[in-house]
Amino acid sequence: MPLDWSPLVEFLRRYERPLLMTHIRPDADGMGSQLALYDALVAIGRQPRVAIASKLLPRYEFLDPQRRVIEDFKPSAFTDRDCVVVLDTGTWNQLGDFGDWLKKSPLPRAVVDHHRTQDDLGGLQLVDITAEATGRLAHEIIRALGAPLSQQAAHNLFMAIATDTGWFRHQNATPATFTLCGELVAAGANPTVLYEQLYEAATLARFKLTAVALDRLAVRANGKIAFTEISLADYEKTGAVPGDTEDLINYPRGVEGVDLALVFIEQPGGGTKVSFRSRAADVSKLAEQFGGGGHKLASGARVNKPLAEARETVLAAAVALLGQ
Repeated sequence: MPLDWSPLVEFLRRYERPLLMTHIRPDADGMGSQLALYDALVAIGRQPRVAIASKLLPRYEFLDPQRRVIEDFKPSAFTDRDCVVVLDTGTWNQLGDFGDWLKKSPLPRAVVDHHRTQDDLGGLQLVDITAEATGRLAHEIIRALGAPLSQQAAHNLFMAIATDTGWFRHQNATPATFTLCGELVAAGANPTVLYEQLYEAATLARFKLTAVALDRLAVRANGKIAFTEISLADYEKTGAVPGDTEDLINYPRGVEGVDLALVFIEQPGGGTKVSFRSRAADVSKLAEQFGGGGHKLASGARVNKPLAEARETVLAAAVALLGQ
């Protein structure tokens, strides 16, 4: 059942200067939703600003090459805002330094998300875990506002939905997904251009990092679990950047007979980022054991342990989850 958007519509009509935020390590769904909602709010006379709380990954620079809309979050730069809308996450650990600022801020806020794992960030909470992407929810908001859907907004929403469904390969792609994306193409979205920019414009360094990850592919639990890892030294060796790890999870997931895939990534500030994918097991519960979360079949966490120790700890929990 679709969400009742009337509280958020009232919220967005009450305030003039919303700050549109998403999670750290922003992806195509989070930023596509931000940018589409930005266009719609401008069209109805609001003065939104879009910010991210960590670096813009090189693969997404095409979204705003001159950085005219997407801003880096700095507390002192956003004192003019009168409300906050957080898109594509509802957990404190996905907000980085912005989360620390938000905890102290008196600004009214709203959360729009489709992930199962949620904290209480205060204010409105509009979560639909049946939505394949936050991009769908952003489209529903635009429609509820009675705002026009610009060609660029349609393009960004198509990107959001296509990427969060694995370009329509995952189980969350439904007939309704294709219906909505057909509407977005009719409104001006260009799937060909998007696919080329997202998947056919990788740097040589990114390919070299992928080769490292492929060389380290290994399995556990009689081949039911596949995993790989990236260390900090690998970036210097290949010339890659941390954002180049974004799609590496697809490789262990693609190994024949694998039910659960993991990628372990050593973090500059200490600890290890872990990505989880599954074909059936609820990996959000596995991620929650380590302070993370997400979807049933796709989740993530940051483990406060060195890479090797984190790998063995998480793999033991993954084996237990599968009952091996």
